[in-house]
Amino acid sequence: MFPVDPWIRGFGLAPAASVRLLCFPHAGGAAGYYRPMAAALAPDVDVLAVQYPGRQDRFRERPADTVGELADRAADAVRPLLDEPLSFFGHSMGAAVAYEVALRLQARGHRPRHLFVSGQSTPSAPRDRGVHSLSDGRLAAELGRLGATDPAILAHRELLDVLLPVIRADYRAIETYRRDDEPLLDCPVVALAGADDPYVPVAEVAAWSRLAPRGFAFHELPGGHFFLDSERARVCALLRGHLSLRPAAHRP
Repeated sequence: MFPVDPWIRGFGLAPAASVRLLCFPHAGGAAGYYRPMAAALAPDVDVLAVQYPGRQDRFRERPADTVGELADRAADAVRPLLDEPLSFFGHSMGAAVAYEVALRLQARGHRPRHLFVSGQSTPSAPRDRGVHSLSDGRLAAELGRLGATDPAILAHRELLDVLLPVIRADYRAIETYRRDDEPLLDCPVVALAGADDPYVPVAEVAAWSRLAPRGFAFHELPGGHFFLDSERARVCALLRGHLSLRPAAHRP
């Protein structure tokens, strides 16, 4: 990956693409999570990803305390990218951050072409399951059940000691995030849900329709909370369709 800005990472896989997609990671996730998606959508889509503070090359920085803080700082970093059409994709916590960034840009007279929200309830839905308050051992066990973290990392005590404070901060940010006003979006919204997601009911993902007067589409896919991994080909096909791209050429 290469830095576009401390907050933005590029993958360099589609330098000539006319379509750009900015991806927002889940709680505990990093920009590199989206490399497989970037590879699958190349060469037609230039995939970029937000790098939150506190992880990978930003590990010395303090993690953000709230979704609002993440969105404030990410929105400033995104503005220089708006010289060309740009769509947002956010999974889990990333969907909430992407929504908040879209609202901040909207207030400044800008908007993404599309907002893709994946595996996340609407902003007014309660989402505090108390994960951020668990002991280190129970938090690590929860990460194992969720399938969000490499089992090798969970088994590495020293590495886990470094990562858990960041993961806990992310969970605190998303579990305490809630807004009752739910401002409407000035761009089409596409919502994706895992049919067997034990954390976010399908109906709650579909409820994003009420925030999308400019157009809404909903897709339910097989899998749990991280259906992005198990159904990557289908997710990328849906993205291509909504971004009005031709199907990917067959690669032997």
